[in-house]
Amino acid sequence: MKVHGNYPSALEQKTIFSLCLLAALHVSFYAAAFPFFNNVDEPRHFDLVLKYSRGDIPRQLELVERQSAMDLALYGGNFYLEAVTNDGELLPQPWKLPAEKKAAWILPDSPLFQAVNYESSQPPLYYFAAASAWRLLDGLGVPEGRKLYGMRFLNIPVIMLIVWLGWLTAKTVFPDNVFPRIALPAFIACMPQSAFYSIQNDVLSPLSFGSAFLGLLLLFQTEANDWRLGVLTGLALAAAFLTKMTNVPLLAIAALALALFAWRLHCERKLRQALPAFAALITCAAFPALLWIGWCCKNFGDFTGSQPKVLFLGWTSKPFLDWFHHPIFTVPGAWTFLSEFLSEFWQGEITWHRQPLCLPGVKAFYDLLTIVLLLIVLVRLIRRPLPAFDAEYRSLRFAFLLCAAALGFLIYISIRFDFHDCLYPSRVYPYLVSGRLTLGALIPFMLLFVSGLNQLLVRARLPLKFLILTCLLVIMLIAEFATNGPAFYDEYNWYHF
Repeated sequence: MKVHGNYPSALEQKTIFSLCLLAALHVSFYAAAFPFFNNVDEPRHFDLVLKYSRGDIPRQLELVERQSAMDLALYGGNFYLEAVTNDGELLPQPWKLPAEKKAAWILPDSPLFQAVNYESSQPPLYYFAAASAWRLLDGLGVPEGRKLYGMRFLNIPVIMLIVWLGWLTAKTVFPDNVFPRIALPAFIACMPQSAFYSIQNDVLSPLSFGSAFLGLLLLFQTEANDWRLGVLTGLALAAAFLTKMTNVPLLAIAALALALFAWRLHCERKLRQALPAFAALITCAAFPALLWIGWCCKNFGDFTGSQPKVLFLGWTSKPFLDWFHHPIFTVPGAWTFLSEFLSEFWQGEITWHRQPLCLPGVKAFYDLLTIVLLLIVLVRLIRRPLPAFDAEYRSLRFAFLLCAAALGFLIYISIRFDFHDCLYPSRVYPYLVSGRLTLGALIPFMLLFVSGLNQLLVRARLPLKFLILTCLLVIMLIAEFATNGPAFYDEYNWYHF
């Protein structure tokens, strides 16, 4: 695969286009295979989409609205949190019933109509986008059940953009090494993360913060000499903030990196030329974020809007010294946290009849591969790099700090709160290991991952590297197919509508 300077060959461009199509097929296949509504708060995210489609932005924790509850009753099954029944009988498909029987199926005193949507304070970007699509499908006369899957299928263009963005990032960091440039988008395209098969706002985090990450790398490389790049990067940072509050640790590291970069330019007497880009970035990032912070403070009582949710779930803050009594500070506890986090980061959190959709061998595969490759990168970062690799070294170091911040946030939440009788996390299992909450760091993580793989195969010829990459991707796809097998035959999914 011949490359001229920093310009990709026609074969590389075709490969990336093929990977975008593969990602689209991958996401569409599994988004259609899983019935509604999964256990990862999909009912509540769907309820918010409906509320935004009516122009109703919640000002407090509200009940699930009536239309949402009716759709939950008609199209939702008992596959995720209910145990398997002894007789093995399936519930009828209520959307196929006659109109009078449908009405009888929806019980006014059902708990669905009294459920509190504790996600009401979530940032608005995803819900505005999904609500616009919902109104479009509604205007086209698409049936209600298919509109639900239409919301999931919104993730198809998102994953294609993430694959393309991953390639642009890898091309920026590895301009003379084609293997990681192909490997990074390939792993994203085949990643079995179930968040991409669901209605939820986590899916926008890799795209929004990934765009900001690439913008920052380009700013650092060009010494911030283009104010237009500052505008785009600032808007991407604002989008990350307006997508998910769990992106805040990533934004904090980005702000620190920008401050250090400005200091370096000051020491080199280049800051004056960079001021227009810095001003554009700060303005475009801060203004939308401050508007949402003001909304949260006015309506939810704190700048993130998370306090009402914490109170609803019954979490309480522990005294500082009690933080260190957490089992995560023991070897077994630390391994429990790390291994479960890596499993959920790669595969997601969907359960099937109360059992995680996760095969032990597959979990061990992702745990071992991730730990080995990231340790290789860490050793390389600790060693003094050759001058020719200074730019790559700085990018990988930045990526490592972002991943550490994302992981550190989950550790902080795990040790700070007493979870009392909450279902998850709980006093019995006091670990917040939801990998989807760190998906904003997906592209930085993949940058480290493929760098480690490239370093591991440094003595191998390029054809052998791509053969090994292909084998890994095939293993991932086959393992996911075997893991998610129970959903394929369910009569509540898209294929049986």
